[in-house]
Amino acid sequence: MGEPASLVLVGIGGMGAVYLQALLGKKDAGLFRIVGAVDPQPNRCPQYVEMRAMGVPCFISLQDFYRNRRADLAVLSTPIHLHMPQTAFALAKGSHVLCEKPAAGTVQEVRNAIEAERAAGRWVAVGYQWSFSPAVQALKEDIRAGLFGAPKRFKCLYLWPRDTAYYERNDWAGKRTDAEGAWVLDSPAQNAMAHDLHNMFYILGKEPETSARPAEVEAELYRANAIENFDTAAARVRTEEGVEILFLVSHASEEDRGPVVRYEFEKGVVRCESRTSGLWAELSDGARRSYGVPDDEPMNKLWRSIADVGVAGARPLCGLEAAASQTLCVNGMQDSMPEVREFPAELVRAVEGPGARRLSVQTPGAKRLVVEGLDKALMKCYETWRLPSEMDFSWSARGAVVGLRDYPGYPSR
Repeated sequence: MGEPASLVLVGIGGMGAVYLQALLGKKDAGLFRIVGAVDPQPNRCPQYVEMRAMGVPCFISLQDFYRNRRADLAVLSTPIHLHMPQTAFALAKGSHVLCEKPAAGTVQEVRNAIEAERAAGRWVAVGYQWSFSPAVQALKEDIRAGLFGAPKRFKCLYLWPRDTAYYERNDWAGKRTDAEGAWVLDSPAQNAMAHDLHNMFYILGKEPETSARPAEVEAELYRANAIENFDTAAARVRTEEGVEILFLVSHASEEDRGPVVRYEFEKGVVRCESRTSGLWAELSDGARRSYGVPDDEPMNKLWRSIADVGVAGARPLCGLEAAASQTLCVNGMQDSMPEVREFPAELVRAVEGPGARRLSVQTPGAKRLVVEGLDKALMKCYETWRLPSEMDFSWSARGAVVGLRDYPGYPSR
């Protein structure tokens, strides 16, 4: 065994605390050593006392850490608009990077980071945990080997209610930009369900570390909550190879359901009904394959990144190029409907409690907003492969078709 990888943890609240908890569980394994933590308010981290007892120094900024220290791997669990500036800075200081999803707010930031990655001779992994799971890797291998034949069309429905505390948990939730004007574009497609949008591109990638690219998108963006961006979206995407993708998501639903997916191929269908149901396939010859539950090993992205630090020529299973497809698609969605459409007030009602089995924020007494009939409407869209405007729902409106092959950067319109 070589020298343990040195880690700096950037952001130790929220997802950063999840990373830290996993690391503390293996602190005596000799795989790594934590040489610093960066957070302006580190004492909010649940593991702060244990981390400090280990002698881990804390810093206000990444610049403060790198002034006199170095790390083999920087683990970034910070707000969306900080991902790429911090990634580029860490690369320039000689660190590899594991950045939480999504890669960035805009595709031009991802392109700039890819150049910084090449210049530094380091790699960047993006923390879409499904991409690092044995389940998704096995499915992708079978797709690449031709088991399913040519891909035809994919769809995903995900209803995940969020209460008002979800949008009040920080100063960028639901925002289009931060206070300084940096693009955040926080939304279901950019945050909670970004995994599910990314995965449809990722499993179509021609290599283990690549994704298919979107060629055009038409999107409908709606909101019930008092936020800048959207809490509900419907999008039809076509990849450069002509595969149709239908993506239907909402945080303003009554029911907690999904992800419900159906990936149709020439020789079979791949399905998933929830985070715990796993991925499974039915082939046209009647054979059935089970791939397992992608979320069973969510920290594979961390352990794989730590292991890759000492491997010459290593490439992350999901790097910047693979993650860029989701960012490009989300940018196109925002351009498709620049002004988010409000749900009619008479359809929106407030209910008590989170009403969902796995909300990340469950504040006693918190309210959430529900759009009457939205669940059934989006389920009908899913069943018929249509967008809401194609079903003539009274609250719906059509977005523009945005070409993405030569997309200059967000905003393009």
